[in-house]
Amino acid sequence: MLLSAWSDRLGLRAAGGSAVAAATMGDLPRWDLSDLYDDRDSERLRQDLAQAGSDAEAFARTWRGRLADVPAAELARAIAEYQRIDEILGRAASYAQLLFAADSSDPANGRFSQSVNERLTDISTHLLFFTLELNRIGEQEMQDRLADPALAPWTPFLRDLRVFRPHQLSDEVEQVLHEKSVTGATAWCRLFDETMSALRIPLDGHDLTVGEALNRLSDPDRALRARAAAAIGTVFGDNIRLFALITNTLAKDKAISDGLRHYPRPGSYRNRSNMVEDAVVDALVQAVTSDYPRLSHRYYALKAKWLGLDKLEHWDRNAPLPSADDRVIPWDEASRQVLGAYESFDPRMGAVARRFFDNAWIDAMPSPGKASGAFAHPTVPSAHPYLLLNYHGRTRDVMTLAHELGHGVHQVLAAPQGYLMSGTPLTLAETASVFGEMLTFRALLDAETDPVRRRIMLAGKVEDMLNTVVRQIAFYRFETLLHDERRTGELLPERIGALWRQVQAESLGPAFNFTPEYDVYWTYVPHFVHSPFYVYAYAFGDCLVNALYGVFQSGHPGFQDKYLDMLRAGGTRRHRELLAPFGLDAADPGFWRKGLDVIAGFIDELERA
Repeated sequence: MLLSAWSDRLGLRAAGGSAVAAATMGDLPRWDLSDLYDDRDSERLRQDLAQAGSDAEAFARTWRGRLADVPAAELARAIAEYQRIDEILGRAASYAQLLFAADSSDPANGRFSQSVNERLTDISTHLLFFTLELNRIGEQEMQDRLADPALAPWTPFLRDLRVFRPHQLSDEVEQVLHEKSVTGATAWCRLFDETMSALRIPLDGHDLTVGEALNRLSDPDRALRARAAAAIGTVFGDNIRLFALITNTLAKDKAISDGLRHYPRPGSYRNRSNMVEDAVVDALVQAVTSDYPRLSHRYYALKAKWLGLDKLEHWDRNAPLPSADDRVIPWDEASRQVLGAYESFDPRMGAVARRFFDNAWIDAMPSPGKASGAFAHPTVPSAHPYLLLNYHGRTRDVMTLAHELGHGVHQVLAAPQGYLMSGTPLTLAETASVFGEMLTFRALLDAETDPVRRRIMLAGKVEDMLNTVVRQIAFYRFETLLHDERRTGELLPERIGALWRQVQAESLGPAFNFTPEYDVYWTYVPHFVHSPFYVYAYAFGDCLVNALYGVFQSGHPGFQDKYLDMLRAGGTRRHRELLAPFGLDAADPGFWRKGLDVIAGFIDELERA
């Protein structure tokens, strides 16, 4: 767990509408990273890295080659020491990642991030043996040791680690792959980030960042949306060979690793990491793709009618509806709305959420060089999470705040599980975020009495859910097709574009026409680069939350207590254990239908309006 993963919604949708004056939105918060380190030249950072380096070397001298024979109590002591060192590395990694995300256009931040990654890789090389040796302990022998009360608390960590046991390589090969990662996949990811951050989209006399240009695709002015779409397509097209090279290289790199480890298919590693069976993911994908006509095809036909269009172009997908409220929502009002929803659900959850606003844990100001979209980074249990947003004052930005705050609350509640067991698989990491969105949406909808505004709000929620479920499964299908085909040779940019157009046409339906420049829009989705096959977790989380929210609405006894217990569990329990108290089972073929029925029900209501 060297580099702390974070949960995000980059690429999920263009957040908000046209840029608005900061004065209209009020004072937007900027985070203070000094709870991690004061600055790039921090003496504490230098000391932490030096201490972690010497501790890692001492750890290796003490434990290498001994794990097969040590008693359970000693093994527990070794795991605790491993966690302590690993958390120091995680703190440094988190600081470098957050600094780079806040401004990747500053070369000093890029250099610092790379230097930290290289230093952490050097240090963690001394720790690499530990998990490899743990996985070489026989199954029965490990079970016998876990019966000892001293080792029993580490059962979830060992259980999840041993999922990868069949795919583990020799120590020498694992070390080579580990050390070369900084000049391999990590370097290509950095190239993508820095390239995307530096791109400027010329539009109406202004040079916009990619995030600013994508926001124009939600503008009420259709002509502006069309100009923005063409400008984005031109710039992406001018850089298409570089993005295709990055994509082909990373896909091949992954195929080599998957082949060495004998994963049956490109998505298998991600599924193992998510502690979910391939068959469960297949069932989700099948359920969503089969429901394309009932969901997205039906909704976008309605949207075309509302907009008075025979066909929608791709730049109409996030267009506001006629009579939509384009009022800018000040930050203070957005904060009150979201916090009010959280506190109404349960004051305990609201108290945790309020800490993000009372402290400098949120960075919401859009700025050049800043990562687009939004994310929640858990950092380390000895500190606290940070939220990154690009707040433009639209209703969707309020929903994004509610989403990322859910991640943050989840991460705070799970922190007592410790660095090795607080992290949640992606399939469950989206639960608290999507649930927070639903709470906020329901609170706003229940407070609205005007029928027209209610319809607009309901349509906006449907679009969000389609973006979260249908769009992300289409992204997953695109990745699957691309990685499968890459195994037989490099894909030309035109072929990648054809695969992109294929899955978009399938998912969005006959209401859409796709102009040629849309074939290059796959380039800006960072999930494809940073975390292959991540995206289905959004659909998993949304459908799960729809079913979970239905249980809540039914008046299920003790729901709040059970829900908070689920969040506190972090990564110590699997999805079946976590959902059982609510009477839900993701392995049940009917489970996904429950979630998709919620979306279909909203569309039914819109058809009747």
